[in-house]
Amino acid sequence: MASRPGVLFDVDGTLVDTNYLHTLAWARAFHDVGEWAPMNAIHRLVGMGGDQLVPRVLGHENEEASRRRSVRYGELVRDAVAFPKAGDLLRAVHASGLAVVLATSAPDEELAVARNLIGADEAVDAVTRKDDVEHTKPEPDLFEAALRAGGVDRARALVVGDSVWDVQAARAAGLGCIGVETGGFSHHELREAGAVAVYADVAELLEGLDESPLGALDGGAGQWAAAG
Repeated sequence: MASRPGVLFDVDGTLVDTNYLHTLAWARAFHDVGEWAPMNAIHRLVGMGGDQLVPRVLGHENEEASRRRSVRYGELVRDAVAFPKAGDLLRAVHASGLAVVLATSAPDEELAVARNLIGADEAVDAVTRKDDVEHTKPEPDLFEAALRAGGVDRARALVVGDSVWDVQAARAAGLGCIGVETGGFSHHELREAGAVAVYADVAELLEGLDESPLGALDGGAGQWAAAG
């Protein structure tokens, strides 16, 4: 039964510094299949699932490009790192009595690398998986799945994410979203999309945790969803 307050954390670009690696992986994958797109255009769509990114950036589907992206990302993932204090933030949120859910549609092998980098599995109550999601962000399916996975009460839940696609997906699910700028979207862009608060990174969010929207979460987050 969905009865707990909780926080749904995006992973890529929020807890681990991978958005630019994904951008490069997509650029190389497109080259592999005889396609091209400027990396700035690719980056602006990172955070969406490949099923939405590819037709938006190329103007048509290309399933082979998506397969090649996985290969190319595998070549780059050794350069991935967790953002400072990412694991500490998860532990602090968990210790405050809130459920911690990693909300991602990443393949299992990519998620395993990210979780190892974050190093806070003991604070994670639930994780979504690629097969849990039919439609990727900015559709709300991922956050709907995360609410179910964590048994989290929608009225007492918030999302933490790094992209306008996180904010849009959260709003579509009736949730407020706290933005961080580490994915490459600015404070203004995240606020304009409807983020209820924006921080430079998760370390800044942790530093001001008690005064942040997360600090009042147990009392109900409906005000934040409405504000978004």
